Amino acid sequence: MFSFGFSNMSVLIAGLFLVNFIIALTIIFLERKNPSATLAWIMILFLVPVAGIIFYFLLSQNIARQKIFRMTKYEEAIINASLNEQISAIKHGTFVFSNPESKKWQDMIRLHQTYSDSFFTQDNKISVLTDGCHKFDSLLKDIRASKQSINIMYFIVKNDSMGRLLIDALTEKAREGVEVRFLIDAMGSRQISPKILEPLKQAGGQYAFFFPPMFKYLNLKLNYRNHRKLVVIDGCIGYLGGFNVGNEYVGKKKKFGFWRDTHLRLMGSCVQDMNARFLLDWRFASKENIVLSQAYYDEPCQAGTTGIQIVSCGPESAKEEIKRGYLKMISSAKKNIYIQTPYFVPDASILEILKTAILSGVDVRIMIPCMPDHMFVYWATYSYVGILLNLGAKVYIYDEGFMHAKTICVDGEIASIGSANFDIRSFRLNFEANAFIYDAAEVYKLEAIFEADMMKSHELTKHLYRNRSLIIKFKESVSRLLSDLL
Repeated sequence: MFSFGFSNMSVLIAGLFLVNFIIALTIIFLERKNPSATLAWIMILFLVPVAGIIFYFLLSQNIARQKIFRMTKYEEAIINASLNEQISAIKHGTFVFSNPESKKWQDMIRLHQTYSDSFFTQDNKISVLTDGCHKFDSLLKDIRASKQSINIMYFIVKNDSMGRLLIDALTEKAREGVEVRFLIDAMGSRQISPKILEPLKQAGGQYAFFFPPMFKYLNLKLNYRNHRKLVVIDGCIGYLGGFNVGNEYVGKKKKFGFWRDTHLRLMGSCVQDMNARFLLDWRFASKENIVLSQAYYDEPCQAGTTGIQIVSCGPESAKEEIKRGYLKMISSAKKNIYIQTPYFVPDASILEILKTAILSGVDVRIMIPCMPDHMFVYWATYSYVGILLNLGAKVYIYDEGFMHAKTICVDGEIASIGSANFDIRSFRLNFEANAFIYDAAEVYKLEAIFEADMMKSHELTKHLYRNRSLIIKFKESVSRLLSDLL
C-alpha cells in the first residue's frame, strides 16, 4: 500500500513539473514577455509548483491581441483625419499656440499625437483637488446640477457611506431623466453587487462591470483591472485623477488617516476626449451599441487657455503610452523633476532615464507614503528609491497620512496627473488615463503643492537608508525579485 501511494505521489509530482515545464516554454517562446517578467514567472513555477500554476492562469493571460476597444472603420477615418490635420498644422507652423509652454513642448505633443492618438486641446481650465472631502463635495455638486448626462467610471467604489452617497445621487438624477452610465471595475468594486445597483437601474440609469468574473469566485482577468477614474457631466465638466470612492478617501479610515491624493476638475475640449475614452470602455463592458462620435456632438465650452492631452494606456496594447510620455518628460528635463506616487516600481527604462537625469544635475525629488497598503509593493518602492537616493535624488516620506497622488512635474512647465502610478503594473497591466498639462501657471501651483507636502514629510537621507535593518533589506530583496509581477 505504501509503495502504491509513493508511486502515485511520484507520478503526481512528475506531472506537475511537466506542466510547469510546458508553461515555462509557452512563456519563453510564445508569449514573449519582458525578460525579467519571464524569469520571475519561471522562478515561481518551479519554487511553488501547485500555487505557481494557479497564479499563472489567474494573473498571466496575454490580452494584447484581443482588440478590446474596437473602432469602426468610419470612426477610425474621422478621428485619424482630424488628428492628421492637427499634426500637419503644427508641423507647418500654422497652428496658433495659446501659451509659450505648449509651443516649447511641440515634440512632446507630437509624440502623444502620433503614438497615443491623443488630440492636443488648449481651451481648457483646471482646478486641482487634493483633499477628498473637497473633491467629493465638488463632484456631488456637479452631479446634482447636471441636466443631460453623467458618464462615470471608477476602479474602486466601496459599499460604505461614501459609496452609497454617490450611488444615491446618481439614482436621483436618473429618476429626473438625466442619462446616467455607471461603469465600475468588477475586481476593484467587488463590494458593489447588482442588487445594490438595482435602484439605479429601476430609476432609468445604466451600469456595467468591467471584466466581471465568469464564476462568482473565479475571475480569469484578475490581473487586468480598469484603474481609470473618469467622470464627464453634461459633456462639459470632467474629473480625472487618483481618488476612488469610499470612506478612506475622505479620511474616515483609521488605518490611513488623512488621504492625500490629486484629482482634477476640468472644463474645455479635453473633456470631449475624456468622454470618448469613457465611451470606448463603456461600449466594451456594457455591449451597448453606442457611437463614439457622440463624445464630440456638442460644441466644447471654451473655459481657459491651458493646453492638455488626454492619454490612456492598457494591456490591450504593448505600446505603454503613458510610460512613453514619462520617458520623454524626464529625458527633456533641464532643471527639476517632482514625482509623487504611492508605488514606485519603475522598469529598467524609467530607472535608467532617472539615473541619467540625476547624474546630469537635474533636481529629482520623489515623494512616497509613510505606510504600505500593499506590502510587497511598498518594500520594492523602498528599494528603488534607495538606488536613486544614492545617486543624488531627494526622497521624502509623507507623514500626515497616506500619499496616493500620481503626479510628475518637469521644469515648471509640464505635468502629468491621472490614475497611472509610477510602476510596472500601471505601465503594462492596468487600464489607465492621464492628463498631460502644458501651462507654466498651473505647473507652478502643482510644484507649490509638492513643496507644501515636503513640510509634512521627513527626508529619507543616505544615512537613514544605509542604516536600515537586515529585515528591511531582506524584504526589499524579495520584493524586487517580484517587481514585474506586482
